[in-house]
Amino acid sequence: MYDSNLNSYSSGMALGVSSSGAGIVQLALHKTTNTYVVIKKYFIDDKDSEDYSLIQQEIVTTRHLQHPNVLPYLNAFVSGHDIYVISPLMAYGSCSNLIKEHFNEGFPELAIAFIIKDVLQGLDYIHKKGFIHRALRASHILISGSGQACICGMRYSCEMFKSGKWQRTIFDFPKSSINNLKWLSPELLQQDLRGYNEKSDIYSLGITICELANGVVPYADVQDTLMLTEKVRGCTPNIIDRSTYPLDMMDVKQSEEKVNNENPTQNTEVMSTRKFSEPFHAIAELCLECDPSNRPGINQLLAHSFFKQCRKANTTLLNLLKDIKPLNERFKETLGDQSAEMATELGNLDLESCQWDFENT
Repeated sequence: MYDSNLNSYSSGMALGVSSSGAGIVQLALHKTTNTYVVIKKYFIDDKDSEDYSLIQQEIVTTRHLQHPNVLPYLNAFVSGHDIYVISPLMAYGSCSNLIKEHFNEGFPELAIAFIIKDVLQGLDYIHKKGFIHRALRASHILISGSGQACICGMRYSCEMFKSGKWQRTIFDFPKSSINNLKWLSPELLQQDLRGYNEKSDIYSLGITICELANGVVPYADVQDTLMLTEKVRGCTPNIIDRSTYPLDMMDVKQSEEKVNNENPTQNTEVMSTRKFSEPFHAIAELCLECDPSNRPGINQLLAHSFFKQCRKANTTLLNLLKDIKPLNERFKETLGDQSAEMATELGNLDLESCQWDFENT
């Protein structure tokens, strides 16, 4: 359905860069189906062999996965010197962009409950298919137009099956993972003889929960060596509210210094006065257990009392995001503004005063 002919797609507004600058991301309209899609464009000539290997791994791995909470790829092809990857439009973008543009102090607790529940279901599927994600973070969680959370970023994943056998422990360190270090588990970062397993993703989920709640990832401005020391020592971050506020001044300071936060005093006031539920604090602490054997499995987490509010609430994630315009609507408005601006400029042209000298052209 989604063919490999670039002429079948009308490129729209740029959505940003992908994979730490490895490619550009654009909104596009697929002419045949009249549906919006997202196109990732990777410049092959700019990539070294390791980057190219990661791109290839992401495409191959994602094509093996099919789950409502895992971002699918509709097509992938080479045109000229570039690789193009087509995926469905996730109309609300990534959770990290939503934090940056709309939730500077973090998402509401109920919104996080809806998001994390979806993420756990997607992560459970990924693990059962024999993969460890190894890069779970807010920027790798996308929200669809129907309010469904989807996991992406499979380029950093690894297989738990080798030579037809299930590996209970993995020793492989992810390539090009410097931008994911804040989210990685202590056992993965240590790279010792004990290795790690899928419980490493549970720790990353705990860091992501803090990121969604606080509006900033823990250890954001901490040197990598100090971060590793803190994690190995068993020091864990918290979700920040009035009960933990004095304990997390570093995270508050980091949140205040974010580029898009124009009112740090208001940010501090919100964090020091709000109150998260006890189950919310509890699930974050469970995920961030230093010893992986003490971390709960996904089924245990899905049964946690934190998610009761999803069943009791007379609302959905989509309703909680109702004041935010989806990307496709913003794109339509941009086109409308551009058309109106062009019409105004044409209307203001004084064609009568123009002097056309055809003899000297």
